[in-house]
Amino acid sequence: MPTQAEKAATFKSLHYRNEPLVVANPWDAGTARILAALGFEAFSTTSGGLAITLGRRDGTGSVSRDEALANAKAIVDATHLPVAADLENGYGHTPEAAAETIRLAVSVGLVGGSIEDSSGDSARPIYDFDHAVERVAAAAEAARALPFPFMFVARAENYLHGRADLDDTIRRLQAFEKAGAEVLYAPGLTREEDIRAVCAAVNKPVNVLAALKDAPHLSVAELASLGVRRISLGSALSRAALTAFVHAAREIKADGTFGFAAATFSLGELMDLAAG
Repeated sequence: MPTQAEKAATFKSLHYRNEPLVVANPWDAGTARILAALGFEAFSTTSGGLAITLGRRDGTGSVSRDEALANAKAIVDATHLPVAADLENGYGHTPEAAAETIRLAVSVGLVGGSIEDSSGDSARPIYDFDHAVERVAAAAEAARALPFPFMFVARAENYLHGRADLDDTIRRLQAFEKAGAEVLYAPGLTREEDIRAVCAAVNKPVNVLAALKDAPHLSVAELASLGVRRISLGSALSRAALTAFVHAAREIKADGTFGFAAATFSLGELMDLAAG
């Protein structure tokens, strides 16, 4: 099993090769092991996938930092691959909270993590610019203090909160880069010209959220041509799995039939993937 420092070095190198890194998002140890068996190279946790698993709503503060880090540790322990985490807004509003969340993330074996500029306040969903930059700077300082590279991702959340302001998004990402972020991320960008503009505006790797439900589904090659260095899936895999679950349950309840079973893997096949 590689050490945390070795996984960190591998993870960083994957951001700087010729083709983009596709980061899969498992939501528990079993899905992490299946994704590893299928050939994915690195993981990040999904706050949405975890929230649904716990029967809660994502983005409402209903999942605690301890719960999120326990989930991350289970995924870290399940595989030899590098694992990062969706650390939401750092589980606190202050720069100090963001920095402490980075330190705690490292303590469970993570080698990367993202912190967003979303406040959780529906009246003012995005932190003011200066405060957002201060939070990123504090988190980046905590990451730089480590004895190995930690891929700290700074997220500009405008587009997930109905603020389709590309200029402000780029301004924030540029400031986050200057403050020390290693990866820049504006989830919700869907137009090719917007993604290209963001990639051209910064020097650090840009992560793009793929597989959004109601958006153009750009391929890995198409995203690479726009300058994207990293692609993540967010809750997409958990949504795909749970959608199949709901369709199967509805068939049983509504029709009294079990046709869904014909398209499933056998239990043995799934155990071979998950348990090795």
